[in-house]
Amino acid sequence: MHTLRVALAQINTTVGDLDGNRERILAAARRGAEAGADVVAFPELAITGYPPEDQLLRSSFIEEAHASLERLAQEADGLPALIVGCVEYDQHLYNAAAVVHDGEVVAMYHKQHLPNYGVFDEDRYFYPGVTPLVVTIAGVQVGITICEDAWYPAGPISDEAIAGAQVIVNINSSPFYAGKTRDRERMLATRAADNTVALAYVNQVGGQDELVFDGNSLVFDATGAVMARGSSLTEDLVVVDIPIEAIVQRQLHDSRLRRMREAGTHVPADEVWITDAPEVIRPPLPAASVAAPDPLAETYNALVVGTRDYVLKTGFERVYVALSGGIDSAIVAAIAVDALGSDAVTGVSLPSRYSSEGSIADAVDLAQRLGIRMISMPIEPMHAAALGTLVEEFGSGDAGTAGENVQSRIRGLLVMALSNHTPRSMVLTTGNKSEYACGYATLYGDMVGGFAVIKDVPKTLVWQLARYRNTVSEVIPANSIEKPPSAELRPGQLDSDSLPAYEVLDPIIEAYVEDDLSLESIVALGHDEATVKRVIDMVNRNEYKRRQSPPGVKITPRAFGRDRRLPLATRYRGY
Repeated sequence: MHTLRVALAQINTTVGDLDGNRERILAAARRGAEAGADVVAFPELAITGYPPEDQLLRSSFIEEAHASLERLAQEADGLPALIVGCVEYDQHLYNAAAVVHDGEVVAMYHKQHLPNYGVFDEDRYFYPGVTPLVVTIAGVQVGITICEDAWYPAGPISDEAIAGAQVIVNINSSPFYAGKTRDRERMLATRAADNTVALAYVNQVGGQDELVFDGNSLVFDATGAVMARGSSLTEDLVVVDIPIEAIVQRQLHDSRLRRMREAGTHVPADEVWITDAPEVIRPPLPAASVAAPDPLAETYNALVVGTRDYVLKTGFERVYVALSGGIDSAIVAAIAVDALGSDAVTGVSLPSRYSSEGSIADAVDLAQRLGIRMISMPIEPMHAAALGTLVEEFGSGDAGTAGENVQSRIRGLLVMALSNHTPRSMVLTTGNKSEYACGYATLYGDMVGGFAVIKDVPKTLVWQLARYRNTVSEVIPANSIEKPPSAELRPGQLDSDSLPAYEVLDPIIEAYVEDDLSLESIVALGHDEATVKRVIDMVNRNEYKRRQSPPGVKITPRAFGRDRRLPLATRYRGY
């Protein structure tokens, strides 16, 4: 039986590392050759890394990227056909897929649908392509598309299927958020079935700034059934035999393609021949695994990968985490250890006059369970000195929130001093999405640092992730999970003194921040109107704080920062 052996190389590229990215591509291509692949496909913009952002406005960057692609083609001579994400400049700049064979770039496809929403900004840089591409590889007609092209029911995939494609290869740099894996799979299965083609989807993997790419490459048959699945959040080479006769038979029995051709509304495709069908029938590959990842485990692993790659790709080697004994610092420390190893993580205990013995003990317990070094730096002397300096302005009574925040800012000063003193070290901040949304965080205090690991993780999800992590190995003390959360900046303080209960707060934040629902719509979901107004006001007036916060891993459909961009000076209240 005639098959097309496709290898999907989900690799971890780094933006701007043209030599390193090329070496990763070549290494995977050689592995594909060893597996007998007819074609090896790589992620979107694999040459440059994704997203290169305003580096695309530099002609020197584009020229060097082109030179790297040409060098790749020469070094890949003798390997299978490669489909590689790249940029091409031809009067306009295109997000492109190069087809490489016999030491040359033999064809080029230009992405037609350029996303310009959420974290995507492709209209800023690229010109849309207009021409579909079908290449004949091993006697099989293969259509090539890029990422967003597959999200539209009509367009390049349909045009290429009408032109005779039996297999569509879709190369991607599709960022992760919780739940996206299921949505993406459902959409791709529909594209395969509706166009009666096999669909091979390859995705980038790894962290790049705030984004995490999850891999999860997929191959679908012409009915939309999953044939193979790449691993989640790790590099992988997925090799699968796609049976061509089954696709041809299904196309013969399905009248939709014929009717689309007769309608004459499709765009004619460029057609390029590369290789004929092999004369020797290969023994089939063993069946591939199609198990989907566990959603909670995948979210935790996304935080680990995002933290690891941000720290290492920016040139750092170790991190400091301020440990309060609470759940947020505990989960950040656990993620840091899983990302970088215990030797690269230092915990810092910074107890004040209001820190409970239980919290101090919980921080020590966590450090011991994680196997990390622990520094204890009581802040009372500095706290007392600061209040003494401020007494003339603050008075001798209760200094209120400003007085409380002095403690947080002293802690920020100390952890940043440790980082500044230690070469290649970074501070990881510990605030969660619920706190950042409401401004329940101190500028130049607990918000200082290089990376905000759980910045996009709602508090209720923090607890879920902590319990999940303890099913792997019990590293987070039960006290840190079970005790009521508190900043411990004054006697008897609880988060619930300043915020609604997190079980109430988080759904309101999701509705307002992620879904942009109005006050009336959120109240209609069953929430108290006064509480909703209070939360909306907190979210609106604290945009200035979030604008000054470190980047953090995106794991929800709409994160603060790249996803959600609002003016600082606005009088619109949202109700």
